[in-house]
Amino acid sequence: MGRWNSESEARKEILGLVADYFHAYKENKKPFQPGDRITYAARVFDEKEMCSLVDSALDFWLTTGRFAEEFEREFAKWLGIRFASLVNSGSSANLIAFSALTAPELGERQIRRGDEVITVAAGFPTTVTPVLQYGAVPVFVDVTIPQYNIDVTKLEVALSEKTKAVMVAHTLGNPFDLKAVKGFCDKHGLWLVEDNCDALGSQYTIDGETRFTGTWGDIGTSSFYPPHHMTMGEGGCVYTNNPQLHRLILSYRDWGRDCVCPSGRDNFCGHRFDGQYGELPKGYDHKYVYSHFGYNLKVTDMQAAIGCEQLKKFPAFVERRRHNWARLRAALEPAADKLILPEPAANSTPSWFGFLMTVKEGIDREKVVRYIEGQGIQTRMLFSGNLTKHPCFNQIRGTNAYRVVGALSDTDRIMRDTFWVGVYPGMTDEMIDYMAQMILEAVEQ
Repeated sequence: MGRWNSESEARKEILGLVADYFHAYKENKKPFQPGDRITYAARVFDEKEMCSLVDSALDFWLTTGRFAEEFEREFAKWLGIRFASLVNSGSSANLIAFSALTAPELGERQIRRGDEVITVAAGFPTTVTPVLQYGAVPVFVDVTIPQYNIDVTKLEVALSEKTKAVMVAHTLGNPFDLKAVKGFCDKHGLWLVEDNCDALGSQYTIDGETRFTGTWGDIGTSSFYPPHHMTMGEGGCVYTNNPQLHRLILSYRDWGRDCVCPSGRDNFCGHRFDGQYGELPKGYDHKYVYSHFGYNLKVTDMQAAIGCEQLKKFPAFVERRRHNWARLRAALEPAADKLILPEPAANSTPSWFGFLMTVKEGIDREKVVRYIEGQGIQTRMLFSGNLTKHPCFNQIRGTNAYRVVGALSDTDRIMRDTFWVGVYPGMTDEMIDYMAQMILEAVEQ
């Protein structure tokens, strides 16, 4: 066998060397100096993530396996929800969440082509893309400043006989008014999909009960892209308390198949050759029966292995984000006459993704952003600003493919006047203070 007496001994030595490699070459030991580049987000990891990644690589299972199962189990437990299903990105999570609601098993509540889904244009396009691609109709309503979330006073105005769902994101960690939105959905029998990709770890209280965002609606989604609250490199998750929706989520994620047996476990249910499906011959192999037009959007076990270690750090990540946001908010208070500073939603404890600011009248956002960027601080817009203004709408603008309710005045203002900087957990107090100093200088220019 050579230098090792067993596979476990070999694995232990390899993982020990990986840990040594991290400490020698990947561990950040350089203190921050003013002028150093401050990105809006970055991966925060140590040797444990690298060792877990290599551990999974040594298994060489590659597709969904033991690490994915562990993550789904522990993530669901942490969220306090029954079912969590990993996918390969947050965008795929939104696609699967919406696709599940188009399943014929849902009867009268099935979303059909031409049905309407209430959402906002001030956000990321992949909250809306699945709706448009399917042939349903997104109905855009305005948002409010300084929460940057859906204006709940517009919900009843947006409602029509075709409305089937509300699908909207919690903006940069700040929860939307879940009490109002959930109440509206419950009143009218609508699905609620919470795009939780920018708000993992945020909490919201309704009538004395506190839950994590993403768990109040029918389906929640998360992203594990590197800038997000925790990372797998790429990756996402769809979660629900509804057993029927969970089965549909698995089907649409796994090729649209009818069988829900785990990957690599033939005849796990014991009924692989028993059934009669559609117009297929009786006893046709259930592993190859397709009840939906689905996809293959599973995560790899190597990605999940990283997530297993990130999840253990996640509560500390959330606390650091809150600390950084609060420190920056206090430091920028002297600029309140020039900047609209962000405010957390009522009844919420946000897990902040970023720090949003809107310049007041007489202040030029472009000049402010150029100054800040020139000092080594990375900035971002609030994603699309107004999605309906983008080139992707050129071919459908003026058609019945979407509907706009009222004037999107705050949405347009965000497009013109809003930007944000990061508060990710790798930021030190020195970095936060430097950012605040440069922002104060920028608005005085």
